[in-house]
Amino acid sequence: MSKDLTTSAVERQNILNNPYAVSEIQKAVGLRGIEYQGKAVLLKEQVAEFFEVTPRTIDNYLSANESELHENGYEVLRGKALQDLKLSIKALGVDETDFVNITKAPQLGVFSFRAFLNLTMLITESERARLLRQTILDIVIDTINRRTGGGTKYINQRDEDFIHAYFQEENYRKEFTDALRDYVDLGNFKYPLYTDKIYVSIFCEKAHEYRKVLRLHEKDHVRDTLYSEVLDLVSSYEYGFAKTLEAEFHHLGRRLAAWETDQLFARFEAQPHWKPLVESARVKMASRDLAFRDALHLQLKEYVTPLQAAEFERFLGEKSMELAERLEEAKDVFKRLKERE
Repeated sequence: MSKDLTTSAVERQNILNNPYAVSEIQKAVGLRGIEYQGKAVLLKEQVAEFFEVTPRTIDNYLSANESELHENGYEVLRGKALQDLKLSIKALGVDETDFVNITKAPQLGVFSFRAFLNLTMLITESERARLLRQTILDIVIDTINRRTGGGTKYINQRDEDFIHAYFQEENYRKEFTDALRDYVDLGNFKYPLYTDKIYVSIFCEKAHEYRKVLRLHEKDHVRDTLYSEVLDLVSSYEYGFAKTLEAEFHHLGRRLAAWETDQLFARFEAQPHWKPLVESARVKMASRDLAFRDALHLQLKEYVTPLQAAEFERFLGEKSMELAERLEEAKDVFKRLKERE
């Protein structure tokens, strides 16, 4: 998917909130700043010089994107904080006028490296910024691929909650298919039909549409790619509708016709308690797939939000691991689930 970082606040924030990518980008850029309170900062004039634009241009971007840049590390120093910065500059052995004459300045803005990257992804007048944006995108892709072993199709399985959600769903799936078999008077296509109804209700896509968005191969199973929270919600739908079918079957004293099953499902999915759960699942699925899989679910576009740093740690961090390793750790889960059958 082609990305224009200058126009997408979500894409910018996903990069800035990814500590692994930011660390690699910082190494690649090699830009030295002023050591201040244990971190490197850059003055506006230094940033303007790097991008080969005027300080006035930087001011314009600060004015137009004030909230975003402040959230990502731009700050205005005054009083003691400003005096501490002056001491840091003096400790470098370079006269402060080589940076900017701040002797009488009552305040001074400084960029952290994240704020500098943020500006890099905003500024359009600089050829250096354009080239650096391409480098940033390349590094982000390389970082994610390296930490996931070369692909993100099954990045959901690196979540420590996945195994339990997956095998729980298998149990509830059987309840669901057994209920369709016993209580619905319809041919075998009822299984994919009502599975699709659940998918559409939760994430607005039928199975074949989801497969297309994630570019899955014919032998790939959709559920192997779902995040644990989505699997949990699918399980809730499956078990809940299975019990609804069972109750209606006993009430009528016969199997349900297709139109009756459709009406029953429409009432089932319209229950108000689903709304917060469905919206939360949509946000997680749409946002994670865009950030990790470069996959945009058009029907869920309005649900896309930037991922927080904790999400990158959850799926890319040291605690995340490949499915094969999780399977070894989850032998006791297998045993308990088997004992329930």
